Amino acid sequence: MSLTVTTESQRVMPAEEKGKQSQVAVNMVIRQDPFSITLDASALLAVSVLLILGMHFIARSVLELLIILVPVALLVHNDYLNFLKLGPGGTPPTPCGYATLTWYRLFTLRDPFTPPPRDPARQPAAGMLADLPYRPGPRPSVAGLAPQRQLNQHGSPQAYARLRGALEALGARRPAQFVTATSCLEKHGFALFARRPRNVCGNGEVCHIHTHSDRSMHLNLHPDDIREVLAKGWGQRHPLAWGSRSARWWGFAVKSPLPTTYVMVYAPRDESDLRIVCKIIEAAVWYTVAEKVEIQPASES
Repeated sequence: MSLTVTTESQRVMPAEEKGKQSQVAVNMVIRQDPFSITLDASALLAVSVLLILGMHFIARSVLELLIILVPVALLVHNDYLNFLKLGPGGTPPTPCGYATLTWYRLFTLRDPFTPPPRDPARQPAAGMLADLPYRPGPRPSVAGLAPQRQLNQHGSPQAYARLRGALEALGARRPAQFVTATSCLEKHGFALFARRPRNVCGNGEVCHIHTHSDRSMHLNLHPDDIREVLAKGWGQRHPLAWGSRSARWWGFAVKSPLPTTYVMVYAPRDESDLRIVCKIIEAAVWYTVAEKVEIQPASES
């Protein structure tokens, strides 16, 4: 995974809280490089000479094909590198995995901020989130399908540790209903599972956290709760969460590997974010097993 890591010494204030010990703050940036070609004078001259020679010694159709294919190949190569830079996820970081995602790109949601329609046949009949506060600041930049990652505004290690502790505590309190393990969807991150789910996704996976990158998370919510999360700026729908529909050009059904209720929730940045994210995970538990639970951030160690 390609990460730009910067460190800085930060003084902890006031003295009576932490004893004036310096800490190291780590800022991770997952890069997505735009496609660009820069030619200096020598390269421009070489391209011009090659074009002139090609016009005289190569068939016109072959030359036209080369002129089209070279920038396309460079574009695909840059896009593949950006796919690798998103880090480990549910898709193998191989050309075959990249080709699969490229196919699914044809059918991605055009608007990830519109909630899905309610399904009257599904239970529970309604969501449980109401009057969430608005998330402070702009939404983070998000890229990718699988993996899907935040490019900025990453969660803090302290918030992640407390959130993980809260989910582990839920599994310890109710071991007959919940368990924590490695995500079967993400295949790398920490996840909470329901042993007897009503709405099944990924062997009963309630949510998973992107442990080794941005610390955002994916989960399933009732459409009512998705509407609230989207409206208040706490997340967005996954680009592959369309369920099944007819393909636009070929007329045959294309089924998504994800349900329409699959949502990305942005990484908690501080104590306030962490408490709201815990409420959203409570709603994910409600949608998965139709039971209400209480999730409180673990105490700071």
